[in-house]
Amino acid sequence: MYDVAIIGAGVIGCAVARELSRYDLKVVLIEKDTDIANGTTKANSAIVHGGYDAKPGSLKARFNVEGNAMFDEICKELDVPFQRIGSLVLAFDHEDVQAIQELYDRGVINGVPNMEMLDREQILALEPNLNKDIIAALHAPTAGIVGPWELAIAMAENAIENGVELKLEHKVTQIEKLENGYGISTDKGKLKAAYVINCAGLYADEVHNMVADPSFRIIPRRGQYNVFDRSVGDFVKKVIFQCPTKKGKGVLIAPTVHGNLIVGPDAEELDCKESIETTMEGLGFIREQGKKSTEKVPSHAIITAFAGLRATPSTGDFIVEELTEAKGFIDVAGIESPGLTAAPAIGVYVLELLKNSGVILKEKESFNPIRRKAIRFMELTDEEKAELIKRDPRFGRIICRCESITEGEIVDIIGRKAGALTVDGVKRRARPGTGRCQGGFCGPRVMEILARELEMDITEVLKDRRGSYLLTGPTKVDTGIEESFDAVAAAKEL
Repeated sequence: MYDVAIIGAGVIGCAVARELSRYDLKVVLIEKDTDIANGTTKANSAIVHGGYDAKPGSLKARFNVEGNAMFDEICKELDVPFQRIGSLVLAFDHEDVQAIQELYDRGVINGVPNMEMLDREQILALEPNLNKDIIAALHAPTAGIVGPWELAIAMAENAIENGVELKLEHKVTQIEKLENGYGISTDKGKLKAAYVINCAGLYADEVHNMVADPSFRIIPRRGQYNVFDRSVGDFVKKVIFQCPTKKGKGVLIAPTVHGNLIVGPDAEELDCKESIETTMEGLGFIREQGKKSTEKVPSHAIITAFAGLRATPSTGDFIVEELTEAKGFIDVAGIESPGLTAAPAIGVYVLELLKNSGVILKEKESFNPIRRKAIRFMELTDEEKAELIKRDPRFGRIICRCESITEGEIVDIIGRKAGALTVDGVKRRARPGTGRCQGGFCGPRVMEILARELEMDITEVLKDRRGSYLLTGPTKVDTGIEESFDAVAAAKEL
């Protein structure tokens, strides 16, 4: 019997898990997929929002501002890349100026610090690549950029180090109310928990409906992005927004914490909660809309495109509450933008709800908030590199040439708590495959390392989700000869 079961290991579920790991509780984090952060968390704008956009008095407004203020300490503790670079919302005409003035006024009410209105000269002094017909902008210096999946993975890793149990590939199929708590059925077995936290993202409405009458819907809203090579990563220094609409914050242009440039998203409501394919229409739209901010978008440097789904709630606001008809069951649902920013504050608030529901929160003396630092070989001094290679020669073997990632780094992230189990899992943790060739050269080597470290046949290695096998068998005749030259020669003779 667990004290608390968390359903969903996106950034929200991981934030809740880490907060709960501070206390003397038996906690399990349940995820239907093959890895942490495999839904909305892995495919978004990676922005830490200032907090001026949300309606005053809403949960979005509260948790955005509270969460934003927590990022410096959390990212330092967990060794997560984060930069507080600020954002600009651009105005091109009088109507836009009125709109950004309204955002400024909202921000003041919401408690966003240090905002300012800039004129054209001030804007272009900060961002010379923007269009010259801009007339004003709202500057929010507290906005920033972060590694979203790195944050979720780090929080989960730290939570597990402090006692939380992780169950991957456990899809919840049924929840039964018991006399004391809940029985949770998954496709891998059953478990019991006194309290349940529903952090199921796009599927939060379906999980809610397992214990209560429907009270909200989650609408999948697809957003598509282009990612640009690091050679143009300094094209803009800040997050560049256009005036928001009812469908979102518009097409943004921003640097990433890893030195790339990102442009997107569009906003398309869908029926399917798994439609993460990109489309020519969507990518064309973001390229054209991006030109409104700057005609100089370096389209020649695009290296990849991706799409993500936002969990848009029918209620118009975050849903974070205990159900009146199901005591001990807490919905954390509809966490669309600015959900990434809000995640740390939501984690703290869920503790308040649990405490009010009767959970006794006794702090652990052994809780350690510090995650072991990731090894980033190319950031070390020459002396540190030499010492590391002396201890482990695998740090002297470059696997990903685009990003200069070593075998030692890949082995390290496979062996950690909540370590990588798939090719994309390695990519999210150590970055091989994120450069210009997009894994064209390093992919096979990553597969070999995964197979070796996890003691599996290489044909069992997944790209990402269940069934995403990359190999089905040999492509050459199996001669039993190890050397590729002899194998090819033998095949020709046959």
